[in-house]
Amino acid sequence: MARVRDIDIDEVPEDVQPVYRRFTEEYGPFLNQVKVFAHRAPVLKHIQGLLLDLSDEALLDKRYLEIALVVVSKLNACSYCVAHHEPRLLAQGLDADTVTAILDDDCPGLDAVDRLVRDYAVAVTQTPQRIGDAMFEALRRHFSEAQIVELTVRIALCGFFNRVNDALQIGIEEAVVGDAAD
Repeated sequence: MARVRDIDIDEVPEDVQPVYRRFTEEYGPFLNQVKVFAHRAPVLKHIQGLLLDLSDEALLDKRYLEIALVVVSKLNACSYCVAHHEPRLLAQGLDADTVTAILDDDCPGLDAVDRLVRDYAVAVTQTPQRIGDAMFEALRRHFSEAQIVELTVRIALCGFFNRVNDALQIGIEEAVVGDAAD
């Protein structure tokens, strides 16, 4: 259980209930997180709403998005996000050994673009002020500027979620724990 009580859908303003409902039904098994974010309707509306909007547009390939999210979550040791995003990364075609070793320099199973995304996620998370032009030149060879902006925002947002999840001790949903055990 989180450090704050769960907020059910009927406790949030009516104009925010569609975001709550849609996020829990369509985005994935993040109900415990939504119940905490619901303490602040603007946060639920705009943060979860932003994720829904970005998902609807699907500008970034899910493989690259999930690589970035798993990398950030592992760097920040956020068990909630790792538990939720590792299965999504596996579903994108990476094998379990690759996902386990994703932070290793010599990680097997990553192609050049996968490694670039991984390395960019590390740089944005650990040393954003020192990202060199060479990395952006490499990113531009594979991604549009809009995709680079979204990738950067999603990496930074993941760090935000990692910190909120850990600070408020948001528990991993039973279905996710069960899936991880399988």
